[in-house]
Amino acid sequence: MKKLSFLLALVMVLGLCFSAHAGSTIDSILKRNELRCGIDSGYIPFEMTDKSGRFIGFEIDLAREMAKAMGVKFVPVNMAFDGIIPALKTDKIDIITAGMTVTQERNLQVNFADPFITVGQTVIVNDKHEGKIKTYRDLNTPEYTIVSKLGTTGEQAAKRYLPKAKYKSFETETDAALAVVNGQADAMVYDLPFNSIFMADHGEGKMFFLNKPFTYEPLAWGIRKNDPDFLNFLNNFLRQIKNDGRYEKLYSKWFESTNWKKSLQ
Repeated sequence: MKKLSFLLALVMVLGLCFSAHAGSTIDSILKRNELRCGIDSGYIPFEMTDKSGRFIGFEIDLAREMAKAMGVKFVPVNMAFDGIIPALKTDKIDIITAGMTVTQERNLQVNFADPFITVGQTVIVNDKHEGKIKTYRDLNTPEYTIVSKLGTTGEQAAKRYLPKAKYKSFETETDAALAVVNGQADAMVYDLPFNSIFMADHGEGKMFFLNKPFTYEPLAWGIRKNDPDFLNFLNNFLRQIKNDGRYEKLYSKWFESTNWKKSLQ
């Protein structure tokens, strides 16, 4: 009887293992012949929309390379940033490729692959405060209004490091930055790449840039929990692309040149 019970238990364990393996996102991607990537267009230069309505950007190109490596069609699914994790959980997308920063709170809901880039929070400030604001800490008073994008680590950093300041969120990072340009807000807390590019395009005579990041923020791709096969594939793909020249080429295209701006809306 004990031997029979042991065999039954073993069969159950093996069955669970098989079910977990069979449920890997990789299987459904290959069967569907498409990789559904959750994005939030507007995060320069990671995800953007060009004049023809096509999605372009550094992370878009990385995701295209990933789909190519899997031999499937790349399908970007554009949505509001705060709806991306729920979309992943309800199987509306296969992976989050939306410039998402790894945080402990998010990691409780999704698993992250190894970071594909590391950024940090910086501040662009309305030019009227030139000489008065020298570090982000100087903004931590009730007289200043700080802005950022809803549901981002920029918003979290603004609330955490500048709790005494007034805070207002925007649906897009561009709208938040324009509020600083137009004097509707005093400063914007957001990721270094976006602030740097926006400053170069719109900042002259209107803003100044506190460009030293005051947070450490690795960006990574998010997937559903309990999927070691997909996680293994992603980490090996990232390791490969970072060592065969493709990553360096794409990085140079999007961060060391601004030629791509001509194609934007």
